[in-house]
Amino acid sequence: MKIKYDDNGLVPAIIQDFTTKKVLMLGYMNEESYQKTLETKTVTFYSRSKQRLWTKGEESGNILNLVDIKNDCDNDSLLIQVTPVGPTCHTGTDTCWKEENKSSYGFFSTLEDVISERVANKDTKKSYVASLFSKGINKVAQKVGEEAVETVIEAMDNNDELFLYESADLLFHYLMLLQAKGFTLKDIENELKGRQK
Repeated sequence: MKIKYDDNGLVPAIIQDFTTKKVLMLGYMNEESYQKTLETKTVTFYSRSKQRLWTKGEESGNILNLVDIKNDCDNDSLLIQVTPVGPTCHTGTDTCWKEENKSSYGFFSTLEDVISERVANKDTKKSYVASLFSKGINKVAQKVGEEAVETVIEAMDNNDELFLYESADLLFHYLMLLQAKGFTLKDIENELKGRQK
């Protein structure tokens, strides 16, 4: 891999969690730290403050296990994908931007959070979610079944708009059922990943 180091012999290295895709930190590498990272499969930087090689986690144990290294289009920065062991930031947070390093499913994660909030608030007069949950898991499961049947019916028709509408209803109610059973999309992801072995 061709790397353009700056006048100080350094290149910025963006550290990203391979699984969650969260950016964890930014460090700098020189040729020696880059080679050591490749050899040990543990991310090593050049510390500008310590003026020496520094393996992330050498004191804390919170190492970064190397998964992949990519170079950008100008060859002057690296994207290093890792599997972190413990929090990445020296302050004890998951990332140097004080973000939680967890899987995100975009809008679906937001929807899971909204469902959780509405269940916790238990305002059955204002919230359809709270109202359905208050009737018990059998009612939630029954609603998923109804939405599944409606989705199948619309799939056999030619009205794509209705098919998408019913599909959205099915997915929404399925997220509710997952929570009613104490699970999340992460649990489904783990189950599917386990089937790839």
